[in-house]
Amino acid sequence: MLRLSQQSHFKSKIMFDQILSMIKEHLGNDPKVAAAIPAGQEDAVHQEIATHVTNGLATEAASEGGVDGLLSKLQAGLTSGSPLTNAIEGGLVGSLSSKFGLPPAVAGAIAASLPGLLQKFAHKANDPNDPSITPASISNSLSGAAGGVLGNLLNKF
Repeated sequence: MLRLSQQSHFKSKIMFDQILSMIKEHLGNDPKVAAAIPAGQEDAVHQEIATHVTNGLATEAASEGGVDGLLSKLQAGLTSGSPLTNAIEGGLVGSLSSKFGLPPAVAGAIAASLPGLLQKFAHKANDPNDPSITPASISNSLSGAAGGVLGNLLNKF
């Protein structure tokens, strides 16, 4: 039987893997960005982006009153200047540049793709024909990833 901490880790890993898959697909469809990622570092870059996105979603869900508020905000449309994308982009650009040596233009191009990626995430979550990401799975994943007070807050919604 899995312990509670293992269950929480497993739940958050499922959403992380879904986000990671979306990032690989999204960036793979942009040949200019894909070509700029150093050979052999693709997986590490994708993981770094997924980490920033997952953490940003957890923080935003808490400030938006839960997953429903988060998804509403994502569905309403994000732009490169929205608070959510700014929060994720800021840390991401610095991280990609310092950890992987990506030029600012490349890191910026990756960050600029975040609004489209986040809207795709929201669309998948609200699509009844796509069970890969659901509001319930997001809530479970974020509460497992966040733990403590944030996890308890998210479980109320």
